[in-house]
Amino acid sequence: MLKGFKEFIMRGNVMDLAVAVVVGAAFTAVVTALVDNLINPLVGLLFNAESLNEALVVTLAGAQFKFGAVIAAVISFLIVAAVVYFVFVLPVNTMRDRAEARRNAGVVDEDAPVTELDLLTEIRDLLKDTDKESGKHV
Repeated sequence: MLKGFKEFIMRGNVMDLAVAVVVGAAFTAVVTALVDNLINPLVGLLFNAESLNEALVVTLAGAQFKFGAVIAAVISFLIVAAVVYFVFVLPVNTMRDRAEARRNAGVVDEDAPVTELDLLTEIRDLLKDTDKESGKHV
């Protein structure tokens, strides 16, 4: 059981996920500071409140509904999503598309890491050569 757990932990995906969680937590702290200390006070000025969290408060039967706090959370989420997309997702997708276009054009980069597609293509070609030598048709 421990051997299986060790293999699971040592997979690249798990390590990547762990790094992503740590970086995401640190990044969330930066975005929260940005929203709480810059955006909330600026928007709060529009509503004559100290911050957006204190704006748009509706009291019904003694219960307070803080719509401004919900709006602040949505703004924070949108900022995080936009930064993650433009800083991480878009560049990785662009690099992947460029590498795929180069591979499709037949340009081989000797320094590029071997992909699963490269290995499968090589295996297919070796199997074809073996079949030709033996005279069998697959």
